[in-house]
Parts: sequence; C-alpha cells; structure tokens
Amino acid sequence: MNITHIEHIGIAVENMEEAIAYYENVLGLTCYAIEEVADQKVKTAFFQVGQTKVELLETTDPDGPIGKFIANRGPGLHHIAFAVDGVADSLQQAEDKGIRLIDKTPRPGAENLRIGFLHPKSTFGALTEFCGKK
Repeated sequence: MNITHIEHIGIAVENMEEAIAYYENVLGLTCYAIEEVADQKVKTAFFQVGQTKVELLETTDPDGPIGKFIANRGPGLHHIAFAVDGVADSLQQAEDKGIRLIDKTPRPGAENLRIGFLHPKSTFGALTEFCGKK
C-alpha cells in the first residue's frame, strides 16, 4: 500500500455548532465544508490545516456509529485517516497481513472520497481509515 499523507483526523462531537465556533474563534481555522453522509448517519465539518484536515463528526441518529461512539466513550478523537493510492488494494493488503477489517470493500465517504476502515482491535486501539479518490 502507498500511504501518501494523513488525510484527516476525525473528532466526534456532541454539538457541531459549538465545536465549529471553537475551531474558528479560538484556533482561528475556517470551516470550509459541512456535509451529511446519510448512510453513515453523520454530519461532518472540515477544516484544512496544512496538508491535513480536521473532520468534526456529529451523529444524525443516536443508533449510528458516531452516536454509539459518544454514548460509550464520550466526545473526542474518533479516527485517523490515511490517504492511499487505491483503497480496495490497501484494504486487501491489510487483511492479507492479518488485520481485521470493518469494510472489506470501499464505500462512499464525505468529500466524494472512497473510504474503508480497519478494526481498532487490530490497530492497537486506533480506528484507522483509508481514503482515496473514486
């Protein structure tokens, strides 16, 4: 697999408006996009920091992945996403090396990217995402 850079860091938040205000008013960043990913039951907001982005994640359904994450662990760091050349190939290579996958095939993600997750039980507790262009 060819990881090119950290694409983004995902942070689960309970209140998107309050979180955006913190990133803009305290850190001086600019939210450049807000998007809902309906099939993942999440609303996202993005901030560019150099080559890397910060992605805020707010659940749109308490039974969705972010809703469950916040219920179990509270708000905070959710995942790290690596940009790769070929999400499907990278997932397969990880699986071939004994890594447990959440996604066996890429699925649509925010910002028109293809994404796939590795299970945190195989990645030392860090939910890991591969993402790339369609």
